Amino acid sequence: MGEEVIVARDLRKSFGDFHAVDGISFEVKRAEIFGFLGANGAGKTTAMRMLTGLSKPTSGEGRVAGYDITREAEQVKKHIGYMSQRFSLYEDLRVWENLRLYGGIYGMSQQLIRERTEQLLTSLSFEARRDTLVRDLPLGWRQKLAFSVAVFHEPEVVFLDEPTGGVDPVTRRQFWELIYAASQRGITVFVTTHYMDEAEYCDRVSIMVDGRIDALDSPSALRETYGVASMEEVFQRLARGAKRSDS
Repeated sequence: MGEEVIVARDLRKSFGDFHAVDGISFEVKRAEIFGFLGANGAGKTTAMRMLTGLSKPTSGEGRVAGYDITREAEQVKKHIGYMSQRFSLYEDLRVWENLRLYGGIYGMSQQLIRERTEQLLTSLSFEARRDTLVRDLPLGWRQKLAFSVAVFHEPEVVFLDEPTGGVDPVTRRQFWELIYAASQRGITVFVTTHYMDEAEYCDRVSIMVDGRIDALDSPSALRETYGVASMEEVFQRLARGAKRSDS
């Protein structure tokens, strides 16, 4: 891992007297898999919206892929990928049409879109599904396709907002194999999840409580610090101190 591709310095987002994100600071390095955890209401979704250029911070500083999240939000958006729980796919388009559409949005050449489409369909074993409407794909297939679309343009950072909700453990493990492959290609992965077993797969994990980061380290170091056997126990110990429940 090399230089920092995500930097937050005393980042805040307030709505009147309510501080959804209350002065968080951290860095994420290139190719790192960074878990961003927190119970409902902790502020992680608000923080992610600021980092992706979708919401301006009230105060503090942030840079993603070298761009200022306040002054250069449009440049941030061009250099990241994003996948939400809704998968960010057009369900009434065929598999290959989604790839072509997003390739065009990302400004890729038609030749590169064609080349990467064929490579992707082969790597996912989707050749027989290339003409299938996305709405007709099984959930796990849709999730893998949505992730592949999010990194189709080989962004510097991909943000994943609870990407594996609703699927079985085997499919979740397959999804994480795609995450590992992206990291090995140099893509930084910033992921939120409610599954604590997935937190174990991350290089480092932060845990937000009431708008602040209460813990940040590798899963093994956090388990040792709190004297517990699993990330679930670490999370529960911190979450018990939360005072709010609304995002």
